[in-house]
Amino acid sequence: MKSIELEILQTLYEQDFYAWVEQTAELLQLHHWDTLDLEHLIEEVVDLGKSQQRSLQSALRLVLSHLLKWKYQPEHRSRSWQVTITRERLNIDELLQESPSLRRFLNDAEWINITYQRSRREAMVETGLSEEKFAIDCPFSVDEILDLDFYPNPDE
Repeated sequence: MKSIELEILQTLYEQDFYAWVEQTAELLQLHHWDTLDLEHLIEEVVDLGKSQQRSLQSALRLVLSHLLKWKYQPEHRSRSWQVTITRERLNIDELLQESPSLRRFLNDAEWINITYQRSRREAMVETGLSEEKFAIDCPFSVDEILDLDFYPNPDE
C-alpha cells in the first residue's frame, strides 16, 4: 500500500508540482514519514538553499552594478539609481537577518569576484563605457557595499 502511495506522490511531482507540495506538507504534518517522496523532497530542500544564495547574489549584483555606474558616470546619477541601491541593500539585510549563514558568501573572495565580474559586465553594457574604464577587481569592500550611506566618488 505504501509503495503505491509513494508512486502516486512521485507521479504527482512530475505532473502537478503545487499539488505535490500540498500533499507533502500534509504528510509531514501527519508524521507519515514512510509515505514521503524523500528523493524529491531532498532535491527541493537543496534547491531552497540554492534559491537563497541566488537571491543574495542577485541583490548584490544590482548593488554593485549601480555603484559602478554611480562611480564611473557621475554625470548620469539619478534618484532611480539611489533607490535601486538602497532597496537591494535592504533586501540583502533582510536575507542575512533571515539566514545569517548566507554571510559566509560575502566573506568568500571568489564568490564576490564572480558576482563583481557579472556586475561589471552589466555596467559596461548599460553605460556603453569601455572595459578599461572599470576596475578589474571589486573596488568596494563588503562593508561599503552594505553601508546604506556609502556612495563612491569618481576619484576614489
